[in-house]
Order: sequence, then structure tokens, then C-alpha cells
Amino acid sequence: MTEIKNRSEIIFLYDIKDGNPNGDPLDENKPRIDEETGINLVTDVRLKRTIRDYLYKFKNQEIFVREIPDEMGNIQDAKLRARDFLTIKEPFKALEIGKKDIDENILNGCIDVRLFGCTIPIELKVENKKDKNKDKDKDNDKDKDKDKSGSITHTGPVQFKIGRSMHKVFMKHFRGTGAFASKEGASKKTFREEDFLPYSLINFYGIINENVAKETRISEDDVKLLFDGMWNGTKNLISRSKIGQIPRFLFVVNYKEGNYHIGDLNNFISLQSEIIDEEIRDISQVRIEVQKLVDKLVENKTKIKNVQLCKDEALVFTYNGEKKDLKGCLKDAEIEIEELSL
Repeated sequence: MTEIKNRSEIIFLYDIKDGNPNGDPLDENKPRIDEETGINLVTDVRLKRTIRDYLYKFKNQEIFVREIPDEMGNIQDAKLRARDFLTIKEPFKALEIGKKDIDENILNGCIDVRLFGCTIPIELKVENKKDKNKDKDKDNDKDKDKDKSGSITHTGPVQFKIGRSMHKVFMKHFRGTGAFASKEGASKKTFREEDFLPYSLINFYGIINENVAKETRISEDDVKLLFDGMWNGTKNLISRSKIGQIPRFLFVVNYKEGNYHIGDLNNFISLQSEIIDEEIRDISQVRIEVQKLVDKLVENKTKIKNVQLCKDEALVFTYNGEKKDLKGCLKDAEIEIEELSL
């Protein structure tokens, strides 16, 4: 597998109709909205969950951070999950021996840790070193093996900022009847209430750091699976609140030079529409203005290796207000382009 040697920046756009892209459990699971700006927020945790679930269910990739119930339905905690990757017997002469075994197996086996990193608590049995001046009776509690705690920490080379809608959103409240009675013997049905967004076009920014990638050993194959998970994972979310999600644009800038990137590429694109933000209901009602993005890439093209992209046919780009093909703009600037097959 080829290791990552270059830094990359990512822009990812997707939209949702009549759904809840990321509910806030501390606020009745309502869509997250910045009260001051009216912008819809989606956490990086939500996007990473989308990627993890897709890679596990559809690509046969082992995922460390996932729910694993036991026979009683209890969810495995992180310490027990870490033990799934312990291949040598306890007790250990030192905690580091067990930590190294677990760490090595997790990095080799779990793509999500290689991509996103993880802090993993561990608890292992370690031999109790006997004091020669104390009673050597085997039944002495002080001589028994001890549970020792520690942790394994990896910073992920792939990081995303919080996703933000490219326009103000309007939240609707819905109340309906359920299918069952409110209680045994009752004739009235239960009520259900929910909040959703008629429309939101969400803009995520991410970065792949080639220096951190060496620590977690991510490969080019891992990055291909990352992009697959972003695009097709979003399409494959079939829960009631997420079924209206469609990936619209994935754009990756790969740099030649180490330790260099432009930064915050997502801020160089903007949404244009003749409709008031809160009344936007479909991708056909908006255009994405890319002049600032193209100009910034042209300004830095000697430092750019290539760009990769995947675009939904319904998305329209403009350059200085005029409808343009983004690929054409980049080709005119002699920037190498690779279309992602997702």
C-alpha cells in the first residue's frame, strides 16, 4: 500500500430535503441551528459516523468505534472493545507490552482509527512485583496480579470542521398521530412531534495531514475508501430523518509541497439564488459561485499537484455570475484534474 506523502484539502457539499441532518440530543433532537445567523450546523462526528457505517456495512472494513451489544443487549464499552484486539495472554510484566499489542492490531485492522484517530482507554492485568523483604505467600493479596489502566492516543490525519449550511434555514415543527394506543385499553392514539428542515445545502471542509498520516499509517487505498464513504455513505443513509440526503460536490486539492496548504477552501465558494434563503427548497434554485476558489487555485498552482472532483449533475457553478463548467475553468488554468469515480 502506498503511503500518503502530500497534504490535501477537501470541500464536500451535500443537501437534505424534509429531514434532520444532525439532531441535538440536548434540545429534543432538533436540527442544530446557530441562533444568531440562522445557519444549520452539522458536527464532524455525524459525518465520521456516516463514513464509518458505510465502510463497515458495505466495504467489509473493520471499525473500532461502533456499537457492539452483548447477549443481554448491553453496549460494549471502550475498554472491552480494546480487549478485542489483545492477542497475547495476561498478565504482563509491564503495561506497555499489552498496550503495544493492542495498538498494533487496531492500527492494522481498523480503518477509522487510521483515518480519524482515537483515544482508547485500556485496563490490563500486570504482574505484581514482589518485595523481597515481604511475605512471599502466594495467597497474599499484595502478590496478586493487578489491574492497571492506561490509554492509547492517536491524532487523526483526517479532520473535518463543523459543517455549515450555505444559506439560512427554516425549521418546521410537525405533529402527527402514532399507530398505537397511548396505553392499554385506551382508544386514543399516541402523538409524535418532530422538527425538520425543508432544505439545507451543507458545506464541509476537511484536511489530510501527511505528517500525522505516518503515525497512523493511512494509505492511498484508505483515502479512496474515505471519499467513497463520504459520497456513497451519504447516499446510503436510509433512516427516516436522513433519507433525503444527496451528495452534490466532492473537491480535493492535493499539494506538491510538504507542510503547505491554502487553508479554509470552503470559504472561497458561495451560494447564489434569486430566492430568499429560508425559502430555498431545491438544488435547482441555487448556484455555486466559484470565482474566488478558481482564482486562489490559479494563484497557487505551482504548489498544487492536482485536483480531484466528483459532481452531481444537478449542481450549477458560476464564475463571476456567469454559468461555467468548473473543470473547464481549471483546465484553462492548466491545473491537472482527476475525476473521482464514486
